[in-house]
Formats: sequence, structure tokens, C-alpha cells
Amino acid sequence: MFSLTWLRHVFVWQADVKQNQKRLVEQLTAVLTSSPGPPTRLLLAQCLALVYRVGDSLTSSLTVDRCNDIIRSKDDSPSFLPTRLAAVACLGVLYEQLGRLLISSFKETMANLLKAMKSAESQGRCEIMLCIERILKGLGVSAVSCHRDIYKAARTCLTDRSMAVRCAATKCLLELQREAVFLWSTELENVATLCFRAFEGSNYDVRVAISKLLGTLLASALEPRQAIAPRPGSKRNSLEEVMELLSSGFLRGGAGFLRASGDMLKGTSSVSRDVRVGITQTCVVFVSILGGAWLENHFSCLVSLLMVWVSHARATQYPADAVSCRCCVSFILRATLGTLLGEKAQIAAAKEICQLISKQKRVTRVSPADVAASQHVLVCALLELGSLLQDLSSTAAPLLQDTSIGMLDTVISVLLHPSASARLAAAWCLRCVAVGMPAQGAVLLDRCAERLNALKSCPEAVAGYSAAIAALLGAVQLCPLGVSHSKGKMVMTLAEDLLRSAAQNSRISIQRTQGGWLLLSALSTLGPTVMEHHLPRLLLLWKCAFPLSVKDVENELRRGDSFTWQVTLEGRAGALCAMKSLVVHCKDLLTDDVISRLLPLLSCAVALLNQLPSLIKSYGNQIKNAATVFRLRVYEILTMLQPKRYEGNFGTVLKLLLNDLTGPEITACAVLNLLSSLCYSQDLALLGPGLHDVDQHYIEEQLHGGGSGGGTLEYDPFIIFEKQQEVPTPLPPASALTAAAVQLFGVIFPHLGIQQKAQILEQFCEFVRQLKGALQQTVQIHVAAAFCCTLKCLASSRRELGSEEVQRPALSLLLGVLEGSNPLLRCMAAEGLARLVQVLNEPNFTVSITLMSFDKLKTARDAITRTGHALALSAVYRYLSGISSPQYLSACIGVLFTLSQDSTSPEVQMWALHALSMVVDLAGPLYHSHLEASFNLVLRLLLSTPHTHVEVQQSLGRCLNALITSMGPDLQGEGAGVCAVRTSCLVGCAVMQDSQDCLVQAQAISCLQQLHMFAPRFVNLASLVPSLCINLCSSYLSLRRAVVACLRQLAQREAVEVSEHAVALVKELPHVTIKEVGLEGALFSLLDRESDPHLCQDIQETLVHMMSSSAESNLAHWLKLCKDVLSASAVFHGLILKTRLQLLGPFNNLRWSTRVFSMECVCRIIAQCENGDTAHFNMALAQEQRLHESHPFCLSDFLVLHLADLIRMAFMAATDHSDQLRLAGLQTLLVIIRKFANVPEPEFPGHVILEQYQANVGAALRPAFHVDAPPNVTAKACQVCSAWIASGVISDLRDLRRVHQLLASSIAKVQVGREVSSQLYNESTFTMETLAVLKAWAEVYITAVQGSRQRESPGSHLQQQSDEAGTAGPAGAGLLKLVQTDLATLSRLWLAALQDHALLTLPSQYSSQLPSIGGSFYTAETVEQARPHYYSVWATILHATALWLNSTGFIMVDEGPANLSRPVTPTSMGQSTSLSSGIRDVNFNRLTALSVELLSVLHRLIVTRESPSIQLAVLELVRQIVCAAQEHVKEKRHSAEVDDGAAEKETVPEFGEGRDTGGLVPGKSLVFGALELCLCTLLRMLPQLSPKLAGSPMGWGGHTCSLSSTDCRLVTSALAILSELPSICSPEGSVSVLPTVLYLLLGVLREAVKGSVGAESGQLVPGILQALRTVLTSPMSRAEKSRGAWAELLRCAVHTLLESWHTDKMEPGVDEVTMLTSLTIFLLYASAEVTTVEPLQTCCIQTFRASLESKDPVVLSRSYQLLVSLFQGPAPVARPFILALGGCLVSQLQEVEKSRPQGPAELQAVQAAVRALEALVFAAEETHRPQLVAVLLPILISLLLDENALTSAPAASRSLHESALGDLMRIGPQHSAVFKALMASAPHMKARLEAAIKGNQESMNTKAQTTRVNSKNTPSIQLKINFL
Repeated sequence: MFSLTWLRHVFVWQADVKQNQKRLVEQLTAVLTSSPGPPTRLLLAQCLALVYRVGDSLTSSLTVDRCNDIIRSKDDSPSFLPTRLAAVACLGVLYEQLGRLLISSFKETMANLLKAMKSAESQGRCEIMLCIERILKGLGVSAVSCHRDIYKAARTCLTDRSMAVRCAATKCLLELQREAVFLWSTELENVATLCFRAFEGSNYDVRVAISKLLGTLLASALEPRQAIAPRPGSKRNSLEEVMELLSSGFLRGGAGFLRASGDMLKGTSSVSRDVRVGITQTCVVFVSILGGAWLENHFSCLVSLLMVWVSHARATQYPADAVSCRCCVSFILRATLGTLLGEKAQIAAAKEICQLISKQKRVTRVSPADVAASQHVLVCALLELGSLLQDLSSTAAPLLQDTSIGMLDTVISVLLHPSASARLAAAWCLRCVAVGMPAQGAVLLDRCAERLNALKSCPEAVAGYSAAIAALLGAVQLCPLGVSHSKGKMVMTLAEDLLRSAAQNSRISIQRTQGGWLLLSALSTLGPTVMEHHLPRLLLLWKCAFPLSVKDVENELRRGDSFTWQVTLEGRAGALCAMKSLVVHCKDLLTDDVISRLLPLLSCAVALLNQLPSLIKSYGNQIKNAATVFRLRVYEILTMLQPKRYEGNFGTVLKLLLNDLTGPEITACAVLNLLSSLCYSQDLALLGPGLHDVDQHYIEEQLHGGGSGGGTLEYDPFIIFEKQQEVPTPLPPASALTAAAVQLFGVIFPHLGIQQKAQILEQFCEFVRQLKGALQQTVQIHVAAAFCCTLKCLASSRRELGSEEVQRPALSLLLGVLEGSNPLLRCMAAEGLARLVQVLNEPNFTVSITLMSFDKLKTARDAITRTGHALALSAVYRYLSGISSPQYLSACIGVLFTLSQDSTSPEVQMWALHALSMVVDLAGPLYHSHLEASFNLVLRLLLSTPHTHVEVQQSLGRCLNALITSMGPDLQGEGAGVCAVRTSCLVGCAVMQDSQDCLVQAQAISCLQQLHMFAPRFVNLASLVPSLCINLCSSYLSLRRAVVACLRQLAQREAVEVSEHAVALVKELPHVTIKEVGLEGALFSLLDRESDPHLCQDIQETLVHMMSSSAESNLAHWLKLCKDVLSASAVFHGLILKTRLQLLGPFNNLRWSTRVFSMECVCRIIAQCENGDTAHFNMALAQEQRLHESHPFCLSDFLVLHLADLIRMAFMAATDHSDQLRLAGLQTLLVIIRKFANVPEPEFPGHVILEQYQANVGAALRPAFHVDAPPNVTAKACQVCSAWIASGVISDLRDLRRVHQLLASSIAKVQVGREVSSQLYNESTFTMETLAVLKAWAEVYITAVQGSRQRESPGSHLQQQSDEAGTAGPAGAGLLKLVQTDLATLSRLWLAALQDHALLTLPSQYSSQLPSIGGSFYTAETVEQARPHYYSVWATILHATALWLNSTGFIMVDEGPANLSRPVTPTSMGQSTSLSSGIRDVNFNRLTALSVELLSVLHRLIVTRESPSIQLAVLELVRQIVCAAQEHVKEKRHSAEVDDGAAEKETVPEFGEGRDTGGLVPGKSLVFGALELCLCTLLRMLPQLSPKLAGSPMGWGGHTCSLSSTDCRLVTSALAILSELPSICSPEGSVSVLPTVLYLLLGVLREAVKGSVGAESGQLVPGILQALRTVLTSPMSRAEKSRGAWAELLRCAVHTLLESWHTDKMEPGVDEVTMLTSLTIFLLYASAEVTTVEPLQTCCIQTFRASLESKDPVVLSRSYQLLVSLFQGPAPVARPFILALGGCLVSQLQEVEKSRPQGPAELQAVQAAVRALEALVFAAEETHRPQLVAVLLPILISLLLDENALTSAPAASRSLHESALGDLMRIGPQHSAVFKALMASAPHMKARLEAAIKGNQESMNTKAQTTRVNSKNTPSIQLKINFL
């Protein structure tokens, strides 16, 4: 195999091939005769054809003759069969590749093949048909001579018993019809009849193949591809004639004339559902081939012909047939209209359907027979109309507004139709309208309610309108905007009225009863917030519907007639359904009290179940259906409740359940619906392609629906309000009852006693043994399903099954099913057996089960037993991985290996391989020792399994996938074993890729995907990607899923390579038209056509990954792609879809959902560019780089260059009819504004690039503010408006007014209020829209105020810009003036919103304090929905409100009544304009209370919010509050001091908190609140400040908290607030608060000094010292009443500071400078009585003396600087320090001459010492100053250097020399007498000084000469060369 694969790729060198052609042919012929397997023979055939095509083709006829001889051979032994099949395959490929070169032997070959086929087995017939297909493909028109013979042979194979032969014959005929015109002309009717017969008994693959053949023939007959020679009397086929052919098969089947006539006489139908499903698929293929343009032109005729099918008496003779036929027609309409037509064409189709409904509506007045026929037409038309409207969504709004059509009127009129099915279809259609266009929901509810009230006496009206209202309520679940709560009240009133009036008129009692309970059931879907208000009334209605007690139930039997009981049962069934709906949708309301009130009613219902048989016996079948529905409702509600609550009714319920599961009148339930949920999901693959894995699942499920033919709405009208997109299909009541009984049995059985369990299981086994035939199988299915459901419940609840007496019958029951003939039943039994082992969890039982399975597999020879036990082994292994011992695993694998190689039974092989794949998945690393053998087994089976055994190949694919996953990353290894395994994987994938079955191909792609995940470098993308692109539009959903999943993975790592390989495919396969749009465009096209949610998600993720990899480097391509998708025209251009394998080129008819995704892609591209090159958002830089870019691989395209396209796309989306696309467009516009707002326009300095698009932005926003715009669109538009205005793009206020007017119009909508607003949506949408408007205005106002402040600041850029331009920019006063006109209204609305937010943020225990009617912008019912909206806007609104209050001085001016619907101000804060002192006092008192409350809120905010920006903003707000209070206290004190009424100072009252007592009341004190908040902030940053934490070794005190710069800002802000607190207290109050303030200040200071705060302590120290200075300078420190206490406390603080100095000084890293600075602040700013007392003063002096002895020059320098401040300070403080430290200072300066400074730090210290001595001199009295000058001058002279030493001295010494000389030149003239005396007495000093002065003058002269030379070389006149 590998050699042939290699050889096929080597055949490219023509010379080598010709040279070795003879040997190659001989070798290949030898392979041909060596019995090759199916994949090998195909590869062999390809190699032979390549040899002759590349080399010499003359000898090819010899090989053909050789193959013919092999085919003619008489050897019929099994060993010769592979050789014969290989010869057939070689013939086919040879003719396909060489074509007319072999025309001479064609007839002989064809005769030989056709003759051989007569005696061939199924493999031979299949291979011969495929061979003939290839021959026809190669010869084309040259094979016309044999067309008839081929046709005759294919006719026989088309009805072959082998499904593979049927598929092969279909492919042959499909190729034949390309040239054989007679197939779609003269023989069309015969071929159609033949296809109808082929549909009978077919599988899914056959139906797909034959439908493709017949659909192609019919399309060719209608629109011939080539001219046909005219025949006498012949004419071109019309659509009616073509559809007549399909109609004959649909209505009469594929039977002959005699059989059809006999069935007609008997009154029976002979048409099987296989035939009807196949014809349905044929019709879809037929229309798809003709294309969307044809469908648009002929839709009216087509839909009329289709409606004949469902209105024909033969198709609707039985209810099940009618349901099946309706499903078929609905599928045709959905599969064609939904995929082939664009939105405009779909709207036109909807009009046609509406006209059809109008015509059928008139039929209801003719006769009952016509009514019966029209109801099915109406159902199909209404369901399709609803699907169209739901898909079109808001784009269909013009359709509803078209009065000429009257669509809603037409649909609503059907609600009065006599047929229940038509009424329910109309109700569902209205629901689809509400889902697609949510604004219509409330309108339709009101309209239907009004009509229901008006037509209460009409039975059809009551039933129809109640169903419509229920359906509309169900639609609310799918509408995010919801519906008004008033609608719930309206529906509750309607339902009560219907139920209370039901007994008034017997003619409509049933309809009113059903309608009332239907409305109540639907009402629960609105959720608990609605139902909690109606629950008491609902409980009362339930109580009235049931008897008061069980005894009353028995008394009821003596009363009433059949009609009365029918009404009663319908009413109680409806009541139970309402209970079920409440349990499902409102679980929060099911309190113990509510359940206790429901249980007696359920007891009565259960008691009534016992009486139903006698009632049915008494009143006949009239009440049988009502009784069945009643039992169904009881079972459903009991299943949802806890069994313990109705434990007393177990006996009655179990008796009824046993009767429903095993009784004589049981109805067979649809097996697939009943058993699928009880099987392991992956085991269902054994049954073929799953229903949800095919595109035709809607009709394919008709074949699995049993006798019911599928579900429909009339079977259960109460399902119409459930949450689902597609129309529900409930089962018939009898089938649904069986399913409900199974579920309820599974819930109750675990709660029974051991004896009861054993007895019931014994009864089950006995029932199965006694019965025979079909009834036995039905009972076996029911009881097995019930017990498996029990085991599932036991496993999930972890309950026990019981002892051995329960285990024995349980095991017997499961084993009997495990060996049954039904494969689905075997799957369920295997799962049940495994769950039984899991539940029992007994090792002995587990071992016995596995040994039993081993024995069965070894001894049994029938396929059924072997398949069941093989699957059971894997199932047991799945649930009990604890038995995963190597011995058990080896035994299990050995058995499965043996079964997998049983070629006599493909079914056994399939099940064994599937079980093996499950074991491989579960075993994990334990399986590694078996990997090599498993790979060999799989590869060997792949090479030997015939193509006809497709199911075995599918299992092999699953097994190979599991093996690859098990090996994992080890596949990357380089060892010989790993290479062999990897080769086996690649060969196996290649074999599966060449398979004819699409599911096998999907498995191959999945295997390659896994291989690429673990070993990517060994997967050849050059071959993988083209195969993926070819299969991208396969007609098989599973294959498309596999392709897209693989592409998604590839795109994550190698997106660029994938795109390149896809483009390269165009050259080889031109029909794959991805040249224009690339693979990305093909994925967009596929996304638009797909309806599978999982597949659509994979496509989107694939595109996102590709975009992430290549969007920035290929920006133009992606943006053009998105633009093309967005602007795809819905007008057809005559393109006809020839085959579904084609990928659409140009985009046409794209849906709104695809365009929405394209806009999301644009936003992703912008976000991706934001993280890339900065030139993407800089036009000048982008243009420059683009001009200078030369390297082809460098980035040369930038996003800013495509800004026009971005704006255009956003505009197109924002102005579309689709609301979802409008939202996406507005979001894109918002992103564009935010990213490009600050990008300057290079050509126009001073302007930004977005300024030129202001008209586009305004036009895009305008539709969103229309009165009919949805609230979410308006809310998003408000966000865009605020971003546009705040961006500063617009410089002209006249242009800005356009957008401003849009926002201004929204205020009026808010002012009107929710009371008079339209009730189209839920009240929470009003909250959302209102808050969005307020937030937008808040952002605009914030921007205006900030811009105004920048403008007013001196020298600001905006000030200069506006002055130069002569206008006010948008950030200036102009924008503020625009906002000012609405500010009065906005301020009240903002305050109202903040009040609402405050109420909604209250803890749950205060919920009773919320207003009963809601807040200003929310209602009581929408509290939970409103909270997220308030949470997203409150911060912005608070910011704007604070700015506004600050601008008004916190005084609200009353400008008259505002146009508000209700009061919105939370408090009346100064409603008068008077500014008298009395009013201001009142206002301040109110503001003080408000400030305290605000501090409490801010305290909670700083605790709960971790964001540093929020915490900084909180502290800033606290500081402003404290400053405002401080100013007020100062003003009061000043007023009191100058008040004439105060005669003496002692009578002046004390102002500030604390008053005379000094007490601060928590909760009322502003100081206490601020202190508490600051303490919280400091402890969060520095937990060491807390004594508890600091003393705890496990607490924070044991760790060093490293503070960031932001943390330091927080600490500094808190300290600044603390330092101001004493100033707003009274003297006594300041004494109370001062200790805390000082403790915190000194605590933070100590941590900063110790270095505990980290590297950022330098940012913290200035704030600490400033706060300390503020405290020390507080006026309270010098007030008479507090001066003494302050002095005492400050002395304690100084003592604490000195103690910490001596304690911490020994620790490393202590900041001595900060400690000295803080001590100096105390000495300078505290009163003298604080620091001049002993021993504090002595300690301070000693501290400074110690610092002067430091070896650290930095400490020395800072000490001298601080001494300067002290020497210049107050005399009482300075004098002791001068006396104590002056001598030390002089001596240290005198030592400098001996050891001069060597570095900058030492130099700075010496200079600081000189300044200190100079300060000491000038601080002395005038009389003593000359003596001190006489000391200073010699020291300065000693610092001078002589002339020789100056040149070689270090830089520090020279600087000191120059500094000392400067000081001498400055001080000497000031004290000339002392200076002269000193010079006269010390000649050496004089000489030293003169030399220094002389050297200084020479240096200055030299610098002056250099300056003059430079000035001569400079021109005297400077020319200006920069004229910009």
C-alpha cells in the first residue's frame, strides 16, 4: 500500500517512466493477481493509469485485455474474488484516465462487464457499477452506443437488496444522464417510477443518492442543458408535468398499476414513508439545482403544486399520514426558501404565502370536506410563513406595514378556523412574528385579548385566541426586551374570566376551560417576578378545580354524564399542566407552604386515576382521550416533585404505571424517542448517522416515529409556549403517556422497599416470558426502558438497589434485552447493565458479569448475542474504571480483537470495533502496551474490508481516532516503533479518505486533525487543505462539521499556510471558485447557508483565528471581505447553483446574521491593530512608512488609511433595517470614535482626521432616535453620541448641535416617564434607555466642565488656541453653554437616578424599605433587572452631579416646576434663592447631615472597592467635605468675633464639633466619620499601625508591606485629611481627637523611617511632614481652652518620637534624616512651652549632637541644614541649641582644612556647615556679632587653596575654594572693620586671600577673551530661514 502511494506521487518524470514502463507494468500486474484488498486495488488502478498516461499508452490495450480475461474467468472461488474485483477497478480507472485511447475495446469491455454482473455477488455488482461510472466519465459522448445497455443493467441494480449496490447504480446513472438524453426525456417517467421503487426499504445514503439522481433528471427535463431533437407530438416539459411525476410517487408510491388499483379499492394507502421522504429530498434537490433565481420566479406555481400533496385525500386519509405529509412539504419549503433566497426574495415569498392563506381561508365557508383539506395547507403555509418572518427578524417590518397585504390580519383570521391544527399553526406564526420583531409582541397580545373578550361565545375564537396569547407569552422568553408586567395582569384576568364562565354555556365549556388553563400555564413563563403577585389567585383556582378530599372523588362518580366528565378531565389536566409550568419556570416560588397546599390536590388527582377505567367503561371512548391526557399530566407533575412528598400514593401510582407499561391496551411508543436518552450517546453511532447529524433530520425522524408519523402541535397544545426556536413536535398522547410512565417509574422505584422492588421486577420478567409476538417486544421495550431509567436515577442520586433478591430479576431482565433483535434496545441494555454494576458496586457481582460476557462471546455464534455482550464489556469498563487491571484489560482486548476479525459477520465487526474504541478511550496509559497491535489490526482491517461494509469502516475510523488520542504526543518520537505507528496512522487516514462514504471521510479528517494536534510536522497540509476545501460544501452535515473543525484547529497555528494552499487549489480544480474571495470568503458563504448552531460557531471561530493571524499583514483583504459581506446585494445576478459542491464566489443574498458577524470582525480587526504598529492610528506616520517602504514582506498597509471604509461600513450597518445589525454598526462606530478621535489630519494642522466624517456620524445616529427605534438601539446610540461629543472632534458648535439635538430629543422621552410611555417592552427597558440617556448627558457635562477649566487656566493650550481662532472650542464654554440649557432638568434626573441606585444597593434585610411602587426609573417588579443598569451608570452620573453641585455651591435654585411626571429630587436642598445667614445655617445643617451620610457611604465604598482610582477619588471627596466644613467653622468664628452682640470674648460661643464637652457622636459626627474612614485606609495599607495586628506574630505585623506609588498617594491623602480634623473641632473636641491623629501620624512616620513601606517611602515622607506641620500650626493649639492640653499631648508626641529614635537607630536602613526633620518641625512650629521643658530639650540637643558626629555625609549635610532653620527660629528655641552646638560646629569646620572633601556629598556637608555657622553669627546680638565674625572669617580663609594646589586639587576642593571665596567677598564688606583688623593682624591670611582673588580675576579674564573671539566669528545679522 505504501509503495503504491509512493509510486503514484513519483510518476512525474516522463522519461524515467517510459524507460521502465515494461517492468512497472509487470510489477503492477503481479500485484493485480495477488488478491489485493479494496483500497489497494483502487490505488493499483490509479498507478496503472498513470503509467500509461505519463508513458507510452500504446500497450494499454494489453492490460485491458488482461483485465477482461480475469473478469471472464470461470474461477468462482472466494480466493479469486479480490483479483476479479481488482481487474474491474483497473478497467474503470484506465478508461477514466485514458478515455478515447481505449475506444476500440470499449464495446467488448462493456459487454464483458454487463455479462459478469449477472452472476456477480453484491461486491462485484457494486464494483462493476462504479467501473461503468468511470468508463462513462472517461469516454463521454463516445460511449453512446452502450447507453441503453448500461441503463438496463442499472435499472436492475437500482432496486438491489444491497444498499451499496443501489448507491453505486445511482452514481452510474448520474454520470450516464450527462450524455444520455433519453433518461430525462423519453424515459423520465420510467426512471422516476424506478426511483420510487428504489426508495422503498432504503437507508439514508440510498435516499440521498437517489434523490440527487432524480432531482437532477427532473431539473434537466425542465431546463435542458443541451438541445434535443424535436419529435412529432413532443413538447417541452412544464413544471406542472414534472411535479405531476413526483406527485404520483408521493400519493401512489412506486407500485404497479394493479397493486395501486387494488389498494384504492380497499381504501388503503400503499405509499411507504421511505418513498415520501425520498421524494421530499428529491424535490429539494430539484429546486436547488434550478437555483434561487428560478425559485423566485416560479415560487407561486411551485407552492400551489406542493399544497396539492397535503390537500389530497390519499395523503391525509389517516392522521399519522397527514402529519407525515405536512412535515414533508414543510421541509421542502424550509430547505429551499430558507437557503436559496435572499432577504428581498424571502419577503416576496412571504407575500405569496400570505395570499395562499387568504385563498384557503375562503374555503372554510364551502363544505366540511374542503375544510378538512384546507387545514393541512394552512398548517404548512403558516409554519413556513412564521419561519420566514422569524429568520428575517426586523428586516421584515416593512412587510407587516404593507396594508395591501394585511399579513397580520390574514394570520389572525385563521385563529377562527374550525380546525385545531390550523388555529395552532396560526398561533405559532404569531409567536414567530413576536420573536423576530419584539415590538409586535405587546401589540398582538392586546389585539388578541381584545378579540377574545369580544368573541367569548365563539368556541373557535376562544380556542384560537387563547392559543395565540399563550404562544405570544412563550415568545417573551426569546425576546431580551421582554414585555410589560401589565400584560401578565391582563392575561391573569382573562384566564380567570374564562374559567369562571366555563360552566355558563355548555357549547363552549371545553374551549373556555382549555383556554383558561392554557393562559395560566403560559403565564408562568414570565418568571417568578410576575407570578408572585398572581400566586394566591392561582392557588384558589387550583383549589376550585379539584375536589376537597379523596372522599369527594368517590362521590363524583355518581354524578355527571360523558360531556361533564370530559370537561372535568380537560379542566383538571389543564390545572396540572399549570402546576407543571409553575414548577419548571418559577422554582423560587415553591415554598413548603405552597407545596403543602398542592399535595392534597395531587392526592385527589391520583385517586381519580383509579376511577378512570370505570368511567371509560361507563361513557365509552368519548372521554378516553381526555382520560389519557389527564393521566399524562399527573405523571408529569409527579415526576418533577420529590417522591417523599407523595409517598402515601406510591401504591396507587405503581399499579397504574404497571398497567401503562405492560397492560393489554398499551400503545407502542416511538422507540428512538423513548430509548435514546437511556443509551450512551456515542453508542448511537452504531445505528447509523444520527438524526441530528444530517441536514434532513426534520423528515428523517418521520421514519423513526413509529406509527404516529411524528409529532405535531395538535397532539399537545400546551407545549406552544415552551422555549424553543423551531416548532415543537409533541408525540400523540398515548405515546407521550408511555414515555411519562417510564420517567415516573424511574423516579419512584428507588424509594420502594426491597420486597416491593423484587416483586415488581419479577412481574416484569414474567410478563415478558408469557407474551408473544409484537406485544412481547413492546412490553419488553417498556419494562426495560423503565428499569434503565431507574438505574440512571439511582446512579445520579447514589442510592442502593437492594439485595440479591432484587439483583437476580434485574439481571435477568437486562440480559434478555441485551440479546434481543433490536439494536437500539441492545445499546440501552448494555448501558443499563453497566449502570447496574455501578449502582451495586460489588466486586463479586462485577467479576461474575464480566466472566459471563466472556463466556457468552466465546460460545455464542449468533451475531445478536455477540454484539450485545461486546458492547456490554466496554460499558462496564466505562462506569467502573476501578477494574482497570492489566489482566482484565488484556482479556477484554483479546476478545474484542477476535470479534473484530470475524469477516463473516460485518455487524459483529462493527460492534466489536466500536467497543474497542470505547476501551481505548477509557484505558488511558494502561493501553500503551497494546497500541502497536491495535494499530496493525486497524490498518489490516482497513485494507481488507470491502467498500460495501461501510459500517465496519466507520467503526474502524472511530477506533483509529481513539488510538491516536491514546498515543498523544508520543507520536512525535523518532524511534522505529513510533515511525511505524505514525505510518500506519497516515496510511489508514489515506484509505479512509478514498472511501466513497462521507462518514468514513469525516472520520479520516478527524483522525488527521488529531494527528496534527500531536505531531503537526508529519501532516502534509498541501494535501489535507485541498481535500478540506473540496468537502467544505458537502451535502453531508457530518462531513462539513469534520472539515470545519479541522480548519478551526489548523487556523490556530498555520492560518497563512492554510489560505495559501486553498488558493493554490484553484489552479488544479477550477470549479472550486474560491479565487475571488479566498477560503475566508468561502467560510463566510458557508456560514450564511448553515443552520446548525455548532457548525456555525466553528466557522466563526475559524474565521477569527485566521483573522488573528493575518489581519494586520493582509489588512486590505480582510476589510474588503467584511465590506463585501456587509454590502452583499440581495438581487440575483443570474447565477445558477449547478451543484452543492460548488463554493459561491461573489457574495449574494447574505443574511443579516452573517453581516452582523462581519461587523464584529471589523471590531476585532481594530482591536488587533491597536496592539500592533502605532502607525495604524497615525496618518502622518502611516503615509511616511508607506512611501518609504521597499521590502515586500514588511508592513505597508495601515488601518488609518482605510478609515473611510470603516466609517462607511459602520454607517451602512447602523442604518440597516435589522435591529441587530444596527446595534453592531453603532458599536463599530463607537470603537472607531474612541480609537481615531485624537488622530490629527496631516494636511490640515489643528484638525483631526474624523472631522471630515461628521455628516456620516450624524446620519448614522439619526435613525436610532426615531420614535419607533427599540430601546437597546437608542441606548447604544446615546453612548455613541456622548463619545462623539466628548471626543473633541468637532470644533464648530453649529455642527455639534446636530448630534446635540438628538440627545436633547431623548430628554423629552425621559421626562414623559414610564406611566405614559408605550407598553411595547418590559419596564426594565425604560430603565435601560433612561439611564443610558442620563449617562450620555453626564459624560457630555463632565467633558464640558473639564474643558472649561482647562480653558480658564492661565497659559493653557486651549486658551491660546481659542484666542487665535476667535471661537470657543468644544472643550470650552461653548459646549458648557449647550448643556446649560437642559441642566436644571438633568440635575433633577441625575439626583433621582442616584436616589434609585442608593435604594437598590441596600442589603437584602432592608428590602422592605424599598418603595412599594418602585423608584423614579424602575418599578417594583423589575428590581432585579434594573440593578445591572444602575450599576453601570451610577459612577458617571455621580461625577456629573458632584460637578454640578460644586458649580452651584451646593445650593439648588428653584427655577419653577420641571416637566417631570413625578418628583425626582431625593431631598429638598435649598429650594430658595435667598442667601441670608439663617437660610445658610439651615442649609449647612442639612449638608452636615448629608455629609455624614455621604461619609458612611464612602466608607463602605472604600472597603468594598479595590480599585486605587476609586479609593483616591473617595479620599479626594472626603477632603473636599472636610475643607467645606473647615471654611464654615472659620466663617462662624469670624462672625462671632465681630458680632456687636458679644460684649466680651468669653461670651463668644464655641464652634466646631465637640462643643463644650468634646464628645464626638458616631453616626452624627463628621469628624468621627472622616477619622474612621482615614483609619480604615491606613490600616489597609499599613496593618502594623494596629496594636492587635502589630503584636500578633501571625498577623500583618509580622510582615513588611511594600507600598506602591498609588498606595503612598492613598496614605498621604489620608494623613492630609487627618491633619485638618482638629481645626473643625471645638477646643475640647480637638483635644479629644488629637491623640488619635498624633498616634497615626507618628505611626506612619515610624514605618516610613524604618523602611517598612518599601522603595516608595520617599514619596510618603513629604506628605507625613506636611501633615505634621498642619497639626502643629492648628489654631486649636493656641486656643486658650485647649492650649495646655495640646502642649501636654505634643510633649508626649515629642517624647514618643525621641524614644522611637533611640529604639530604631540600631536597626539597619533607618532614615535618620526624616527623624531629624520631624523633630525640627516640632521644635519650630510647636509652641515654646512644648519643647523648652526638661528633659525634652536636652534630649533634642543630644539628638542633634549625635547627628553631627555621624560618618554619613548626607546625614551631616541635612543636620547642618536643619540647624540653620533652628538658629533662625524663635529665640527661646534657638538659644539653647546655639549655646550647645556652636562650639562643635566651629571645631568641625576647623578640621576641614586638614581633611578636605573628596566628593560631592562631603562638599555639600561642608557648605551646609558654613551656612549653619553663618546663621549662628547673624542670629547673635549686635554686640556679640563682631567676635563671631572674627571666628567665621579665618575658617573661610582656611578653606582657600594656594595657586599651586588649586590646579591639581580635586573638583570638590576647587568648588569649596570658590564657595569660600564668594562668601568672603560677600561677608567682608558687610563687616569691614573686623575684616581689616583681621587682615592686619594675620599677614599669612591676607596673602592667601590676595592670591585667591588674583587667580579668580585671571580666570575671569580668560573666559571673557574666549567669549569675544567667538562673537567675532558669528554674523551680526541672523537670517530667518524657517518661515513656518
